[in-house]
Amino acid sequence: MGQFSWKVVHGGKAPPPGEVVAPGERLSWTRTIGLGGQHVVAMFGATFVFPVLMGLNPNIAIMMSGVATALFLLVVKGRIPSYLGSSASFVGIVAAIRAQGGDSAHVTGAFLVCGLVLAAVGVLVHYVGARVVNKVLPPAVTGAVVMLIGFNLAPVAATTYWPQDQWVALATMVFVIGATVLLPGFWGRIGVLLGVVFGFGLSWLLDVTAGPVTSPNAAGVVSTRPRVDLSAVGAADWIGLPPRTMTLPNGTEIAGFHPPAFSIAFILLALPAVVALIAENTGHVKAVAEMTGDDLDPLLGRALIGDGVGTVVSSSVGGPPTTTYAENIGVMAATRVYSTAAYWVAAAVAVLLGFCPKFGAVIVAVPGGVLGGLTVVLYGMIGLLGAKIWVQNRVDLGDPVNLVPLAAGLIIGIGNVTLRITDSFALSGIALGTIVAVLGYHAVRALAPARLREAASPAGNDDPAPRLTT
Repeated sequence: MGQFSWKVVHGGKAPPPGEVVAPGERLSWTRTIGLGGQHVVAMFGATFVFPVLMGLNPNIAIMMSGVATALFLLVVKGRIPSYLGSSASFVGIVAAIRAQGGDSAHVTGAFLVCGLVLAAVGVLVHYVGARVVNKVLPPAVTGAVVMLIGFNLAPVAATTYWPQDQWVALATMVFVIGATVLLPGFWGRIGVLLGVVFGFGLSWLLDVTAGPVTSPNAAGVVSTRPRVDLSAVGAADWIGLPPRTMTLPNGTEIAGFHPPAFSIAFILLALPAVVALIAENTGHVKAVAEMTGDDLDPLLGRALIGDGVGTVVSSSVGGPPTTTYAENIGVMAATRVYSTAAYWVAAAVAVLLGFCPKFGAVIVAVPGGVLGGLTVVLYGMIGLLGAKIWVQNRVDLGDPVNLVPLAAGLIIGIGNVTLRITDSFALSGIALGTIVAVLGYHAVRALAPARLREAASPAGNDDPAPRLTT
């Protein structure tokens, strides 16, 4: 059947125990629309939090996530159900670009080039085969890169967001941890979104009972101000295009639609995140294949191309890079509905939300203390998912072929070590750490005795790690 011709199964009702709804099938349109809405809610928390942390407009992010999802479904010919939300892998890179004097245009220019590189990798994988990914980026290396990307963000959480309101940050952090772990099923998967609602409510209550907070804002300027400022919400239209670049009361810049600008230094800084995107997409394809029983390895190249194209289109108008979302895999696993019809609905809903400036104004009004609690959890999860890659693929860190080059790369990446090449060009942090981890691993492995090379590549180590998103 064609991409837009889904076979109605199970009488249009929920699948009975032991049955599933395949990508080319669907339930009744009423149930399909409901499932599409559920997918939007599932990805919602992370998809708007990450753009705000990167200084990008959440309206554009939501809108372009819908566009990117539609493009992805077209590229994979409707065979891989997936929602493309905002990628977490670039948050630390954006902080580094801005710290070195780059603006939002430089940020999205670096995103666009990364999207092109990811699409090019997808073309290579499509024609050469999926195993080329593991040859160049084995789990040992992929885990290290994902880990250093996450842990490099620790100073951002500690110095930019947490100090804005430490008690709200602490309460939000505790709530998100509890909600994610203790709440059942779907509710646990939207723990981030529930944490935003909780933190918003707590901040408003403290404004009413305890008065304004005196603390540094995102720019580090100490001032006395209310935790919740909804003035922009009242002024925003219900229907319209996302607003132009604006500066929030807490000092954070939120960029509207804008063309990208390109800088070699910033592009090199961003390229390591492509490794994380490859790992995410590979994990998504394998997770869906496991759940549906389909062999999707031949479609991995198309998945990488689809995500790359989505990132290019999003960043070309000022949006964030995109990636597949673990939250949506959780929804599919819980409902046993893998119909791509539900994802087309989700894409349409996301695009419509993008045309509601009032919605975006609510998002950018999230108090800094709430973001402090969220970032502590989210950034740590990104880093520990790198460790998950090692564990799932049985990477032996007792072997010096794995241990030594990856240890060096991690410290360089997490500690923001700088290698100054010329007066005007330097490699540091994530970029330098990734180079050391990737090149160091392959160089050591090539020179090591045969017994060490074999020990560093145990059987069953074929797949990069599944997930990076929350």
